[in-house]
Amino acid sequence: MSELVAIIWTVLGIILIVAEIFTLGFVLLWFGVGALVAAFAAILGFGYPFQFLIFFLVSIALTVMSRTIFNKYFAHHSDAALKSGADSLPGQIGIVVEPSAGALKEAAVKVYGSIWKAYPVEGEDALELGERVAVESVRGSSVYVRRTEALHGWQRSAIAPVDES
Repeated sequence: MSELVAIIWTVLGIILIVAEIFTLGFVLLWFGVGALVAAFAAILGFGYPFQFLIFFLVSIALTVMSRTIFNKYFAHHSDAALKSGADSLPGQIGIVVEPSAGALKEAAVKVYGSIWKAYPVEGEDALELGERVAVESVRGSSVYVRRTEALHGWQRSAIAPVDES
């Protein structure tokens, strides 16, 4: 009978560990490990109360320890440091790949390998091909930029206008 209980604990442990792959919580792994330790206790002949106790103690202890480690090494980052997508653009440097045109001085700027519709911030002149700009803000799918120091000649020659055809 203890072999059957050990097999049940082992199967439960494997199911929990595999289920962890499909979740984001990083908790099921520790309960899977707890079930495997309980299976080992069953093989050694310990009774059901001890098996459940060891399962819960190991699972909870590993979960608490992992949370402590994660908080220590990862929680010091503020939400501002973990921005992604368009939220990460302000402050980034881009290059004008299509000069300003029209009354609104619409241009195209390449930032992080993506081309964005760009406008110079209030008080800035029209943007010229190859100029280096800093993203001030993002509004919708457009960025508002301010000039930074000029590019070197070899950097400017690597910029080609965007072909819209």
